[in-house]
Amino acid sequence: MVSNKSGRRRLVTGTVATITAGLALGAFALSGNANGATSSPEADRHPKPTIILEHGAFADGSSWNGVIDELRADGYPVVAAANPLRGPATDAAALRTVLDHVEGPKILVGHSYGGNVISQAATDDPQVKALVYVAAFLPAPGETALELTGKFPGSTLPDALDPVTYQQGDGSTATDLYIQQDKFRHQFAADVPAQQAALMAAEQRPVAQSALEEKATTAAWRTKPSWDIITTRDLNIPAAVQRFMAKRAHAHTTEVAASHSVAVSRPHLVADVIEQAARATVR
Repeated sequence: MVSNKSGRRRLVTGTVATITAGLALGAFALSGNANGATSSPEADRHPKPTIILEHGAFADGSSWNGVIDELRADGYPVVAAANPLRGPATDAAALRTVLDHVEGPKILVGHSYGGNVISQAATDDPQVKALVYVAAFLPAPGETALELTGKFPGSTLPDALDPVTYQQGDGSTATDLYIQQDKFRHQFAADVPAQQAALMAAEQRPVAQSALEEKATTAAWRTKPSWDIITTRDLNIPAAVQRFMAKRAHAHTTEVAASHSVAVSRPHLVADVIEQAARATVR
């Protein structure tokens, strides 16, 4: 019931290569946005904001496919940015290159760890009119994703992780985190059909462990209106943690009995909340 309340392939690369790939994919997505929405004289006079979607850890841009279909059907231009998953500051810088190439007003949407990224990327950007958090982190400066995950009990993510440690170009070591494929559906996408969840598990992108330990430096939700979809059957970020962050941010909240992969299992709901934010903030 909904109530309105006001990837395990062990291929790892260095940070530079990851960022380069992320930016290239982001540019590809941007080019695909050229005419993602239909045009009319009325639409030309009152253009709709561009929806920028930022995926989180253990996912990629395809996790937004259903939401993109819904938004484009309603006339919204959409860009699904590629998230390098290296750390909030680095990833926010990558996202800002996308924001800077999209003209006009924008609604910025983040899933999971992507919430950390949008909170930083949107700071001091007047063209970002609203933030939408989807089963996401809304950290305050000084907080980390890891810290917030454990603020209240309920997350079973630590026991489902598959850490991969590798040597970087400078000789130091780093660790990437995957979700074990045989645990992926239960942990991440329990309400997604089994075959689709198996594909998601195979395609998942790892997050740097250090990204989850990096402190946030800014919080755009302090100055921009925010919407938040809280997933009450979430085993990654417990619902109590999500509620705490949403209340602190004075976000417009929608609760849904869904897994962490709510954008996959409930794309119509997610698109609807994004459109609510667009209508309320872009005239």
